[in-house]
Amino acid sequence: MSHKYKQLEPERQIKLPVPPEFSFKENLKYLSRSSNECLLRIHDNKVYKAIATGTNIYVLEVSEDLESPQTLSVHILGPDVPNSMDRKEIALHVREWFDLDTDLAPFYKMAKQDKILEGAAQQFYGLRNMGIPDLFEAICWGIIGQQINLAFAYTLKRRLVERYGRSILYEGDLYWVFPVPETIASLSVEEMEDLRMTVKKREYLIDVAKLFVNGQLSKESLLLAADCKTAEKMLVKIRGIGPWTANYVLMRCLRYASAFPIDDVGLHNAIKHVLQAEEKPTKEELRQLSSGWTNWESYATFYLWRLLY
Repeated sequence: MSHKYKQLEPERQIKLPVPPEFSFKENLKYLSRSSNECLLRIHDNKVYKAIATGTNIYVLEVSEDLESPQTLSVHILGPDVPNSMDRKEIALHVREWFDLDTDLAPFYKMAKQDKILEGAAQQFYGLRNMGIPDLFEAICWGIIGQQINLAFAYTLKRRLVERYGRSILYEGDLYWVFPVPETIASLSVEEMEDLRMTVKKREYLIDVAKLFVNGQLSKESLLLAADCKTAEKMLVKIRGIGPWTANYVLMRCLRYASAFPIDDVGLHNAIKHVLQAEEKPTKEELRQLSSGWTNWESYATFYLWRLLY
């Protein structure tokens, strides 16, 4: 990858202030955890990602602004110069992606007094719950990852994206955007067979896509829920979405701070690791251990996952 820099027009540049409790380095490490990630590239301490705004697709370069501390620099590389509406959408996407609007000071204050979280909070200080702003993508990723290891989940996602997503070529590199619901809703289970995904998962993805297309499911409707539990109940009514997938989506896309996938095996293993215990905690033990995490369950889970992934 070699992007030759020319002087970018002002319309192609966005500067985003970041909170004091933010480390671009830690977030970059997290984003680098899989070499098989198909929706972004990392090169020379910069993240490259394609984003769709309506019918337009742009390639973004996101980096730490070395001239202005506590600032993210977003360069809209191409192909077209964005209009003001697209610039606003891009800025919002990056803010959501890096969770820049969450004040982590209370979380760190709580974690400092918590025997389970203290080490992870110190080790990964400045790490954000890196989000998936698009609800359809977040739900699909949750479904794809059910009951398989992370490496295979990335392989399945790549097959889905490269078969049904949109792409843009920029200076010799191909950048992909996640498929839209309309594309997946139009497919049959048989047409998706070569993805080597289970029949059930293919059915779930098509069914969810149809809910989006028919207007029965949207990010806005879930964000209008009275609380996290109400949003969870709305999601688990959908075929293929159980409590784990629902809470994963509530964490990574909808930003409900109290989302808590309490049955997650990785969470149990992380706590076992922290406590150097012989057995994983029972659900009741986990409830007791997490009693001080109120309204920070989402971040507590994310930081404990980070110990393993």
